Parts: sequence; structure tokens; C-alpha cells
Amino acid sequence: MRSIEIRRLGRIAYADALAVQRALVVERQAGRVDDLLLLVEHPPVLTLGVRGDGGRGHILATDEQLAARGIDVFEAGRGGDVTYHGPGQVVGYPIIDLNPDRRDVHRYVRDLEEVLIQVAADFGVAAARVSGLTGVWVGAEKLAAIGVRISRWVTSHGFALNVSTDLDDFGLIVPCGISDRGVTSFAKLGLVLDRRDVEARIVARFADVFERTPVTRAADPSTGEEVRS
Repeated sequence: MRSIEIRRLGRIAYADALAVQRALVVERQAGRVDDLLLLVEHPPVLTLGVRGDGGRGHILATDEQLAARGIDVFEAGRGGDVTYHGPGQVVGYPIIDLNPDRRDVHRYVRDLEEVLIQVAADFGVAAARVSGLTGVWVGAEKLAAIGVRISRWVTSHGFALNVSTDLDDFGLIVPCGISDRGVTSFAKLGLVLDRRDVEARIVARFADVFERTPVTRAADPSTGEEVRS
């Protein structure tokens, strides 16, 4: 079974995480690193997808309102519409090579959903897919958003799972461009969870679904690089 290296980078600015991902994608394509799963948390930020205006038209706040709250807007280079990242989310960035047997974008997204559905079930939450939509849902409210990029079959970007996120911040946008559905979190569902416990379940379920053996190594939060002693 192939291994996957788990790197926990803690809270990191979105721009820094984007740079880390881009560098690691190049390293993975060249075979200089194994598959990786980066687990991070971001300060408040809005990120845009690649289609059309990327979701800029679904930002409800003015530039002045965003600036007053210290919220930047980034073109992420991933699929999907506008989304929000902030404290209380567990954001996962898999940098994995889908060669040779998982070269199916649709399957990859469904597998990410499956990971998060199983994580929710581990905490007693019945989450599910919604036909025609991406992400993981509890009723009509989204618990986790997914937006991915695949280059030469190496993945980047990934998912954002709301643990104790301030859901009021989603009022700055039409989340993922879907106006008739809401957003939820484990906290809104009545669960007070330790982030480390949630990350542990993500690692375990990711390893199960993607058939990888997880290996955890210390990482430099500023670069995402493995710290070697």
C-alpha cells in the first residue's frame, strides 16, 4: 500500500498555503516527494474559482467592508465558485498522484466527499451528498466544501470542513454560488469538538478511502517542508 505523508501546518495565510501547494505539486510530479495531505487553518479569506468570474459576482460585501474586516480575496486556481475560509475550519489539501489507477476526476471528488461523510458519521452526524451539487451536506446545509485542481494527474486544493467556524462570515458571499441552501458546522449541530480529534478522523478516513498508509512528520508552517533533525 502506498504511503501518504501528513503535514499539519497550523494556521497559515492563504497566500502562503497556495505557494506551498504549488511547490509541492511540482515536487510530486517529479517524484521527489510521496503523496501528501496538508491540514491547515486560514485567517478569514474569500477564494475564487476559475470558471467565469470565479464567483466574484457572488461576493455580497463591498471592497470597503472586506477591507474593514481584514478579509482578502484570492483567485485560487481551483474548480468551484467563491467560498470562505476562516478560523474553526479544518482545511485539507491533498497533493496526491492519481496515476496509474485513479485517473478519474469525478471519482476523486466523490472520494473526498466519502472521506468527509465518514468523518461526520464518526461524530454521529448523518451527512450526505446532494445530487447535482458538490460537497457534503446535512439536510439543506453544507458542512464541507470541495474545490480541486488536477495537473498532470497530481491534485491540489481540496476541502474545507466547518468545525466551529463563525458562520456569520458566510453572509459576505453566496456560498459556492448556491443561494437557496445554507451552511452548517459541527458546532451548529451541537457538537463541541477538539480540532485534533477531527484531524485524526480525517487522516484515518482518508487513508481508508484512498488506500494509503499515513505517515506523520513535522513540517515547517512557513514552507510546508518536512523538518529533518
